[in-house]
Amino acid sequence: MAEKQYVFDIPHQTALTRADFVAAPANAAALGWIERWPDWPAPALSLYGPTGAGKTHLTQIWRARAAARELAPEMLGNAALPALLGNARAVSVDGADRAPEEPLLHLYNMIAERGGHLLIVAREAPGRWNIGLADLRSRLLAAPAIAVAQPDEELIATVLVKLFADRQKQVSADVVDFLALRLERSFTAAQEAVARLDRAALAEHRPITVPLARKVLFGEEPALDL
Repeated sequence: MAEKQYVFDIPHQTALTRADFVAAPANAAALGWIERWPDWPAPALSLYGPTGAGKTHLTQIWRARAAARELAPEMLGNAALPALLGNARAVSVDGADRAPEEPLLHLYNMIAERGGHLLIVAREAPGRWNIGLADLRSRLLAAPAIAVAQPDEELIATVLVKLFADRQKQVSADVVDFLALRLERSFTAAQEAVARLDRAALAEHRPITVPLARKVLFGEEPALDL
């Protein structure tokens, strides 16, 4: 009888530091604004772009630089802002387009009064939000709104190499090229693909190859795994 094998699904924490960020034309403008903080022309800055484009990573870089507090949109309507803020002079709100308008306006004003900064993160620029409060709309439209574009194939390939290296996995250029062509163009998709391939390779005691990727990620059974 073959010895039973166990594969433990140990959570892998993706690093979100500046050193781990892969700069590219798709995110260059946003990274530049994050790195020029606190030299911003307004109390707020908006980052917007599709899911998986790297907005979360940029936000974490800024939070580390600014010692910023992170507030979820739903928190703004459920607690007193002074208690949430404490002494903080820098705050990020991811999904800010879902935040209640009056508390978001109040937050903007409090941060501005403290001479601090508010990082607004959403899928769309504030100019495309349906904002009812004129004061909130005018404040957000007066702040820079910087797009984070969907990563291209070259950037996804670079990220895949890094993600495999983070897991101490060596893969061939053929594997990286195959995945960069076939995967959805997002960092989230790249992270999920690498995690699935890592688990499959461990379970089957085999290297990560193109045939394995075909089977695990796309349900394609190769005739021969070379």
